[in-house]
Amino acid sequence: MRALSVVAAAVLLAGCSSAPPLPDTPVSRTTLPLPAGAEFVDSAPGEAAEACDATASLRPAAPEGPTIDAIRARGRLVAGVDQSTNLFSFRDPRSGELQGFDVDIAREVAREVLGDPNKVDFRLIAEPDRITAVERGEIDILVKATTITCPRAERIAFSSVYFTAQQRLLVPQGSGVDGPDDLASRVVCSGLDTTSMATVARVAPEAKLLGVQNWDDCLVALQQGQADAVSTDDSILAGMAAQDPNLEIVGPSLEAEPYGVGVNKSQEDLVRAVNASLERIRADGTWMRFYNRWLSVLGPLAAPPAAKYRD
Repeated sequence: MRALSVVAAAVLLAGCSSAPPLPDTPVSRTTLPLPAGAEFVDSAPGEAAEACDATASLRPAAPEGPTIDAIRARGRLVAGVDQSTNLFSFRDPRSGELQGFDVDIAREVAREVLGDPNKVDFRLIAEPDRITAVERGEIDILVKATTITCPRAERIAFSSVYFTAQQRLLVPQGSGVDGPDDLASRVVCSGLDTTSMATVARVAPEAKLLGVQNWDDCLVALQQGQADAVSTDDSILAGMAAQDPNLEIVGPSLEAEPYGVGVNKSQEDLVRAVNASLERIRADGTWMRFYNRWLSVLGPLAAPPAAKYRD
């Protein structure tokens, strides 16, 4: 009986050793779903960020006029912002409060118009909806790291430039991507309906374009291996890199990106009040305090961008 058991065990062991090994199942880009609202796009037509005099705004003036009166009657300034652009507009993980460079700018406009920086209602606006939200009067001001461009300036009014970023690339360390020449056949993530995506399409026409609704979706896509690079303003990329030490910003500037506060074209009194607020914070050092608090990772800066006016 003992001999039979030994034989049976040997047969069983032999059967196990002859079984073929299980094939490796590599994780592909399609293993995980893309972020909600993300899509691959065939092209992103657009011109250079500044091909006209769109950065010239209206001269600042005291907050007076029909738009200002309506905001004061309401008692709150409605500001369109983001909640996922680290350093500019994001939620503090402990308090849940919105904070960042753009949030501070919006509060200063409220101080100018209402005398109180806390009288702001923040509305979360997705990238593709931001210009339309201004046109429809759903928000008073748009403070969402929005580049001033000629096509946008045809639809909404802009303040003077309150920050100038440089579009670059964010990649995993050791990726082999050092600039736009390395992007052929690679997936580059950027925001839908943004100047960033149009710039990538222009400087790296053989890249595959992945568009997303919010910038944190690009960070997720990069971490999940669904994108090889993210391209947008260095100020936004720095916020992503701060969340993941395995990422680095590389390459030269692809485009200068002048940011402006967006206002409805019919509300010139509000544009002038916003510019009065920006003039004040440039002059009294508040702008530099905001920069040093939120954006010092970009390096030292001597002064805020100078204002340019057309009247």
